[in-house]
Amino acid sequence: MSTFELYFRLGFKHIVDIGAFDHILFLVALCALYQLKEWKRITVLVTAFTIGHSLTLILSTLNLVSIPSNIVEFFIAVTILLTAFNNIWQGRKPGFFEQKPSALFDLRQSINYGIALFFGMIHGLGFSEKLKAMLGMDESLLEPLLGFNIGVEVGQLLIVAIILGLAYGLSRLGMKQRTWVFSSSIIAAGFAIYYMIERSFW
Repeated sequence: MSTFELYFRLGFKHIVDIGAFDHILFLVALCALYQLKEWKRITVLVTAFTIGHSLTLILSTLNLVSIPSNIVEFFIAVTILLTAFNNIWQGRKPGFFEQKPSALFDLRQSINYGIALFFGMIHGLGFSEKLKAMLGMDESLLEPLLGFNIGVEVGQLLIVAIILGLAYGLSRLGMKQRTWVFSSSIIAAGFAIYYMIERSFW
């Protein structure tokens, strides 16, 4: 097995493992406002998140950025909470789900993409701790970094597809999108608050 394939598998397993449940919760909250038919928006949103976590994953693994893991884990929980609260705030607006703007890069969407990019940078610091532990004394970092990051991304896309499929299935059974957004966001927020208390560093 090549180094790339090895780290690809490790990255994929890391993101789909129950141990990465906080990252999965963030993806649930991130995608909650969108429907399957809005796949272009979701693709750009997830790509922005990927660019963010790729950047800090590389910088942290190369020891160019160093933040204590307990602080990183706390702020990962914060990103979940803020995203969930944003969903609830946006969803409460009358007509929000019926009158979404058609432009892919309108102001509101551009702000969402920027937030996803920034939050992705925080999550990348969390991914890096796992990768550092696996690298050990390996001299070459390029292939492991590339393989791990692509593995994480493929895992993320699989999780997003499952989330959207679940939301679509529930909508076919009669659940309104507003109900899905509020229920999934409240659950995500509840877990986020629990994680924040558990990981508090003061």
